[in-house]
Amino acid sequence: MFPRLPASIRLPVLLLLGVLAACAPPRPHFVQGDLVGSLVWQGEVRLQGDVVLSPDARLQILPGTEVIFLPAGNQDRWVDHPHFPGSELIVRGTLLAEGTPEAPIVFRFVDSQAPAGSWGGINLTESPAARFRYCRFTQADSALHSWQSTVSVADSLFEHNLVALRFNSSDIHAERNLLRRNGTAIRFHFGAPRIAHNEIRDNDRGLFITSHPSDYLIEENNFSGNRVANVVLGEEVPDDVMLPRNWWGSSDPQVIVEGFFDGRRVDYLGRIRFEPALLQPADYGGNVWNQ
Repeated sequence: MFPRLPASIRLPVLLLLGVLAACAPPRPHFVQGDLVGSLVWQGEVRLQGDVVLSPDARLQILPGTEVIFLPAGNQDRWVDHPHFPGSELIVRGTLLAEGTPEAPIVFRFVDSQAPAGSWGGINLTESPAARFRYCRFTQADSALHSWQSTVSVADSLFEHNLVALRFNSSDIHAERNLLRRNGTAIRFHFGAPRIAHNEIRDNDRGLFITSHPSDYLIEENNFSGNRVANVVLGEEVPDDVMLPRNWWGSSDPQVIVEGFFDGRRVDYLGRIRFEPALLQPADYGGNVWNQ
């Protein structure tokens, strides 16, 4: 047996142990499989494989939370479209992820130096409601993907993803976001999006419309420095696309159209109708935290 310490020593030792325990970082919370009920995440949450929020479940992610995606291993249950290789958060229920400028919510891969495509994405699948505000998305295949869902994303930062914001047949509002240094910033197929007051710059492609857009409003965004094109129309976009009241990095119409891959290059595509264009960058309303 160990000798009993004198009282004069025991008290300082106990106080020191208490201080050390209070200073120790909280342990990360590990998540796998299917999620049900009403859930709250905070601190550091680590996901492995395809984690599914069930249709009747509700998840709230508190400000300052880091959601970290691990290599999927043998937990990658779905990889074919509309899913993606790597760990995913598949949302069939309600998700509220609302940070603050001082404490944004971060979605990233476990290795902060890993390339884009290191995890699958947040995959909204017939979600009745999903809200994201003051969030940072990085290193994903398709960071925020929505299929037949209702979603809003605002005041958030997307960078170093293969695709930042991707959706199909969804009611989506995207406002005051910064999308930079991605492969494609925004890609959509059908859907009824409102995309306004966003900064979309320094990606390979700014906006990629793949098929038959309708009921869309895309205006007062700043497009600049997107290397392949500011806007690309896919093979199933035979009609003209109306994109007035955006800034295209220049006020010169000839320079502006050089940033489009549309019917001006391939005759079976529609054309981007961009006039009237903004004559200077819009004040997109981004916050200091995501500059």
